[in-house]
Amino acid sequence: METIRTPLILLAFFILSTFTAMAQLSKLILPFDRDNNTTATYFEAISFYQALAEQYPKQVRFSELGETDSGFPLHQAVLSVDGTFSPEAAHAAGHQVLFINNGIHPGEPCGVDASMIFLRSQLQDAEKLSALQGLVIVVIPFYNIGGGLNRGPYSRANQNGPQAYGFRGNARNLDLNRDFIKCDSRNARAFNQAFARWQPDVFIDTHTSNGADYTYTMTLIPTQSDKLAPPLAAYLDGQLLPRLYSDMKAEGWEMTPYVYARETPDEGIAAFLDLPRYSSGYAALHHCIGFMPETHMLKPYASRVNSTCAFIGCVARAMQAGRPALQEARKQALAQTAAQDTFSLNWSLSSVADSIVFKGYEAKYKPSEVSGLSRLYYDRSSPYEKDIPYFRTYRPAASVRKPIAYLIPQAYAEVVERLQWNGVTALRLAEDVEAELDFYYIDDYKTVDSPYEGHYLHHSVRTSTRHLRRLFRKGDYVVFANQPSNRYIVETLEPEGADSFFAWNFFDGILMQKEYFSAYVFEDLAAEMLRNDPELKKELEQKKEADEHFAQSARAQLNFIYEHSPYYEPTYRLYPVGRLMEPLGLPLAGQE
Repeated sequence: METIRTPLILLAFFILSTFTAMAQLSKLILPFDRDNNTTATYFEAISFYQALAEQYPKQVRFSELGETDSGFPLHQAVLSVDGTFSPEAAHAAGHQVLFINNGIHPGEPCGVDASMIFLRSQLQDAEKLSALQGLVIVVIPFYNIGGGLNRGPYSRANQNGPQAYGFRGNARNLDLNRDFIKCDSRNARAFNQAFARWQPDVFIDTHTSNGADYTYTMTLIPTQSDKLAPPLAAYLDGQLLPRLYSDMKAEGWEMTPYVYARETPDEGIAAFLDLPRYSSGYAALHHCIGFMPETHMLKPYASRVNSTCAFIGCVARAMQAGRPALQEARKQALAQTAAQDTFSLNWSLSSVADSIVFKGYEAKYKPSEVSGLSRLYYDRSSPYEKDIPYFRTYRPAASVRKPIAYLIPQAYAEVVERLQWNGVTALRLAEDVEAELDFYYIDDYKTVDSPYEGHYLHHSVRTSTRHLRRLFRKGDYVVFANQPSNRYIVETLEPEGADSFFAWNFFDGILMQKEYFSAYVFEDLAAEMLRNDPELKKELEQKKEADEHFAQSARAQLNFIYEHSPYYEPTYRLYPVGRLMEPLGLPLAGQE
């Protein structure tokens, strides 16, 4: 009896193990595998990564990063051959970090599926997995969860599949690819902190394009090399980009730069101005090379997913092949930025163009069936291959000399929070300090006419500098500009920066005058001031002669005198962040 029982037990064990293995494998089958015009829902993606971590516990760690506006947590999946699952361990081991973000625009979900396919393929192939030794891959499966839950087939009118997908706006209807600096969303707050901890070498934020029609499935927005420290710029332009274009072509997915066309591509394309509000521009503030792969909206969804998966693989292999060069370039960039004296704040596109070979379709015009007027269309029966202008260089339009330190009143704690989320060290005064510092007055600015991502964004800011003696209180913040994060510090705290905290309305209280005068009372005081100040009277008369409207306005003339009186508030349009330009011993908390 015993001799019969043993084989039966072994057979039962074999059958149970087989069914268990099959059940585990079934959890790794994606909706895309069953129907390649289908993208995973948020819940399906999370279930996949949970199953992946269960099946490969030595190589995958799946965890929550923080809160989002949707009420569901933001997650990260970490793939590491040797089980290096924390930023601290990765940096200590000298590993490179590739950070991948998906679903920032859930209507553009190819990266959601491509990342799952890529990780699964690496883990199921011992040779591929071994090739990732020394590289830590961090994946955010679904960044804009609220937008992903708002799922349907119609919000992307110009897009060819998938059958259903998410919406661009998040749970607060914010476009998260405009939120990296202002951090209105909980998503961005969690992301900022995770990005600062991981300090990745390369960042991929997956997208699908809008715009012209052409032959390519994949287009690419890289971090503008003009905005990177010279060692990183040289590595990006000289080594990484040429290899990626070559490798993608070899994979069967020939790329072109993102088609940011003038009218049509054959008239020339321009590099996208990736300000810090956007993912690749934000990455540049952290000395990280950022890529926004933009698959073409009219290509089949399967092609968009597969080309994105190929791009992730090409980046991973390029990082491995160029490891010493990339790590040395980042090391030099961090050191140079900490010592750098002058920083660019705004950029303008150069009129000088390179030339690239472009494979497009001839742009033609015909009468519209809707309006009867001429309309543009691209004739796919007339493909072409020719040289077109490529305007890829941005020149600094404004720059500033960094101070020794910025002093920030504690009233602006939300500004300091964002600095700290991004790895900036902010110290605090241990006692009150009265010091002479440089301050800006906001001389002029323009504001958008309607809300932009929840803000009335300021632009075209002009300032003048005054050297003032002002009191800073115990607990106010001191941010020294000797940190590797200096680019983030300067571009957010200098009000003329395109994405400064001033531009995003964090200091709008200073733009409204708080005290005024009653004309009938101030008349007598103004007359007395003119009698006692001949120079002021002379300035008033000169302005009346030069400005007829001013000469006919009693209120304007009284206001002119008021502005030149001691009653006029000195804090009106005074940017409250002081710039320490000369060494000064400051009493700092926690320091003797």
